[in-house]
Amino acid sequence: MSALNASPLHKLRSATGPRRIFIHTVLVGVAVLMLYPLLWMLSSSFKPDTEIFTSPGLIPNAVRPENYSEGWNGSGNSFSLYITNSLIVTIGAVIGNVISCSLAAYAFARFEFRGKKIWFGLMLGTLMLPTQAVLIPQYTIFYNLTWINTYLPLIVPKFLAVDAFFIFLMVQFIRSIPRELDQAAMVDGANPWKIYWKIILPLMKPALITTTIFTFIWTYDDFLHQLVYLQQNEKFTVPLGLTLFLDQTSGSSYGAMFAMSTLALLPTLICFLVFQKRLVEGMATSGMKG
Repeated sequence: MSALNASPLHKLRSATGPRRIFIHTVLVGVAVLMLYPLLWMLSSSFKPDTEIFTSPGLIPNAVRPENYSEGWNGSGNSFSLYITNSLIVTIGAVIGNVISCSLAAYAFARFEFRGKKIWFGLMLGTLMLPTQAVLIPQYTIFYNLTWINTYLPLIVPKFLAVDAFFIFLMVQFIRSIPRELDQAAMVDGANPWKIYWKIILPLMKPALITTTIFTFIWTYDDFLHQLVYLQQNEKFTVPLGLTLFLDQTSGSSYGAMFAMSTLALLPTLICFLVFQKRLVEGMATSGMKG
């Protein structure tokens, strides 16, 4: 209880007078700074191309809703194709991460095997490797497998527990689950697979939802890997589809690009709004140690 009373949120709620006004003023100011780029993008989606970079105001002088219709069909394909492609890649990555990372975390948290600490340390060490450092070796492997210009390089690795951050997150969460539950299940005849499926997975739902949200957002917004592995317009995802509006020879359609960028935010926004309560719960409890 004392730790709860000492939390920053409790201190903020208990603040009174000038201190409370100052804190709220700072928070509102930070919120405005963070929301301004989003509001500017939304405003630019209704502006003519000539006004986007010449008029800094958020209210358009001339409202142009045609940007949305032109953007939806103006890149050679319907923009719904790019959204569909992004969802295919993203949902596949989410399923892969949830399954593989939870299994790896279960093994690290509940089983003893030779070299466990070494393997766990090596796994955490991969967090310090920049993506660019392993991109060329990965490309060589996928090229030899003839996976280039397919979604396989973007989905299959997620089924191999390659995201150490989520494994570590789940390990911490599983360690907070009492081992007595496992022992009671073993007395009733449950094997490790049944314990994982019937006990561990249901109890670690907050961590699974946290993994789902972050994997969804990071995969949906990923540009580098999709640029490297996808070559045909018909296979492009949303980040690559937006680049088609930028043409140095025939001119760029900035209004249409900002209109589609605004629509492209909806899947991630919906995902976050649906799971935001579970996200906070998962981040709060995954740091506990049993």
